[in-house]
Amino acid sequence: MKAVALTRYLPIDHPEALLDLELPKPPAPAGHDLLVRIEAVSVNPVDYKVRAPKDKIESTPRVLGWDAAGVVEAVGEAVSLFKPGDRVYYAGDITRPGSNAEFQLVDERIVGHRPATLDAAQAAALPLTAITAWEALFDRLGIDLDGRHAGKSLLIVGGAGGVGSIAIQLAKLAGLTVIATASRAESRAWCLELGADKVVAHGDGLVAAVREAGLQQVDYILCTSDTDGYFAALAELVAPQGGIVTIVETGKAHDLDPLKAKSAYFAWEFMFTRSMFQTADMIEQHRLLEEVARLIDAGRLRTTLAGTLGPIDAAHLKRAHALLEGGRTIGKLVLAGFGG
Repeated sequence: MKAVALTRYLPIDHPEALLDLELPKPPAPAGHDLLVRIEAVSVNPVDYKVRAPKDKIESTPRVLGWDAAGVVEAVGEAVSLFKPGDRVYYAGDITRPGSNAEFQLVDERIVGHRPATLDAAQAAALPLTAITAWEALFDRLGIDLDGRHAGKSLLIVGGAGGVGSIAIQLAKLAGLTVIATASRAESRAWCLELGADKVVAHGDGLVAAVREAGLQQVDYILCTSDTDGYFAALAELVAPQGGIVTIVETGKAHDLDPLKAKSAYFAWEFMFTRSMFQTADMIEQHRLLEEVARLIDAGRLRTTLAGTLGPIDAAHLKRAHALLEGGRTIGKLVLAGFGG
C-alpha cells in the first residue's frame, strides 16, 4: 500500500523528514478492529510534535497521522458497531500506526459513522479536534451541553485553531458566552463567524484585553496554546469555583496557590488517554463522534475545514507540517486521496 512515513526524526525542511513508501497492507482485522480504506486525512499539532527532531531511528518505517475519513473494508470477529462499506471518521490511537496510508487498523470503539452531509475531506477535519473540545468542555470542565450552565462565560485561548474552532460552536450550543482570542483580522473574523460573542487579542495583555471587553473574570477557560506563557493570566482571570483546562504540555513548574482561595480547578485534556490506556469507557469516543455527526447533519455544527492541500503524499504533508509549525493556520488543513 502507499504510505507516508519516517525512519528518522528530522526538521520538516529536510528532504527525508517524510517519505513516500510502499508498505505492507495491514493484516485482516481481529477483535474490535476495523480495516479502513483511507480517503482523506487532516493534520494536527500532534503530528509535528511526534515528528520533532530527536536522535531516535526507527527500524521499520513509522506512519504518522491522527485524523481520517474512510470506508470500512473488513471487520474483526468482535465488531458490533460497523460493517464493511460503512463510511467512518476517527482520530485513532497514538500508540498504533497512523492514518497517512491507504489502509489502517483502528478499534471500533473510537470510530464514528461520518456525517452523511459531509464529503470525506470535510469529515476528516473533525475527529481529533471534536473529541478534544468535547472532552475538555463537557468531561473536564463539567459544562452541561443541554444548557444547565447557560449564561456562564468561557474564554478560549486560541479560538481560530482546530480545537478552538469546534469548541466555540459546542460552547454556543451549551448557551455560554464565548470570548475567543485571535491575533489577526482573518482569525478574528473566523472566530466571529463560528459564533464567538467577543474576540480579544492574545499575548501579554490578555488580562487587560478580557477586562476591556467587559468581563472581570470568566467561569471557564480552555487553553489551546502556550500553557506556560498564559498560566498566570488564566489563574487571575478564572472566577471563584471556576475551572481551567489545557491541552498543551508545560515545560516548567507552576504555582497552583492562586487557585486555592478561589476553589478553582486545573485539568488536563489529552484525547488519546482512553485508547492509550484501554479505559473501560473507551466507547465514549464512539458515542461522541456519533453525536457530533448528528449535530452536523442537523445543521447545528459545521466542519472546520479551512483548506485542502492536495493528495496524501510526502510533499503535501511536509507543507502541512510546516504551516502548522508556523502557528498561523486557521481551522483545519486536509489532504484527500492518493496520487497515481
